[in-house]
Amino acid sequence: MKILAWNYSYLEEIVSLWNRELGSDFPMKKTLFKQNSFQDQNVCPDASLIALDNGNVIGFIVAKIWQEKLPVQMSETTGWIQVLLVDQSYRNKGIGTKLLSQAETVLFNRDVKQILLGRDPWHYFPGVPINDERTKHWFAARGYESYGTEHDLLQTYTRKNAITKPDLPEVEFSILDIEEKEDFLMFLNRCFPGRWEYEAMKYFELGGTGREFIVMKKYGQIIGFCRINDPQSPIIAQNVYWAPLFEASLGGVGPLGVDAAERGHGYGLTVVEAGIAELRKRGIQNIVIDWTGLVDFYKKLGFDVWKSYESFKKSIEEQVVKHEEESSRIPAK
Repeated sequence: MKILAWNYSYLEEIVSLWNRELGSDFPMKKTLFKQNSFQDQNVCPDASLIALDNGNVIGFIVAKIWQEKLPVQMSETTGWIQVLLVDQSYRNKGIGTKLLSQAETVLFNRDVKQILLGRDPWHYFPGVPINDERTKHWFAARGYESYGTEHDLLQTYTRKNAITKPDLPEVEFSILDIEEKEDFLMFLNRCFPGRWEYEAMKYFELGGTGREFIVMKKYGQIIGFCRINDPQSPIIAQNVYWAPLFEASLGGVGPLGVDAAERGHGYGLTVVEAGIAELRKRGIQNIVIDWTGLVDFYKKLGFDVWKSYESFKKSIEEQVVKHEEESSRIPAK
């Protein structure tokens, strides 16, 4: 077995391995893997590795740290393991442990204080798929701690379902015009700095024109938004990653947010309804909301849990303390 540095020339073999192992639940397309695991500037090439046997890809790991020079609030002491996968016929031979250990060493040497499984910029998952008990136990045995559960939700409409667009006298809903780009980014920076602001910045950088955002305005000012995605979107967004599982087109709703000063009026649910109405108008019947814990909130609109994930993290401080405690229990010779 050989371990190589991250290398784009192995894209096709890596995607083939993914689909053999995970494709029934999470079918991967080369365009998506290229977008999230090669083109993302936050991929850490020293910590992302490929395992080969007789020239064939038998495993890989993708690790990330924040590296983009953007005026946005993202943690520089957090590292992410985007994905770690080993061919089933090569498991229980220490390959995954070796890949993870090498990646962790690089990340901790880059002053990373904690490592999250998934949740990275351009992530695939917000954690480990909840039914994958073997993987959860494997990471727990290597110092990763569970700290929550996230869900992807799904709603399927029929053509007979009425398209209901909200109508409130004091607010208006519209598709974001490209001329409103700077106002919208300023709104996100003020109300939702961090990941959502970053994702919007990258959306425009990669050719977005505004059609993926529904904005809610009051007296002409943006007070809320809802992201929507469909097959014509310029990037493959999180809530439409697994579109190959559906015969009909898949759409996505989220994230969404309302200015804190305007909350308490039901605007959050309303702006989601506006997003759904626009997707239905575009002919989308299957709609996914990804990475959320607000199951009861979205059930009001008929969404049910589709996929679930258990979140895991590993803290360098906790590992050091644990090591010191174990060392202190060793009798002196």
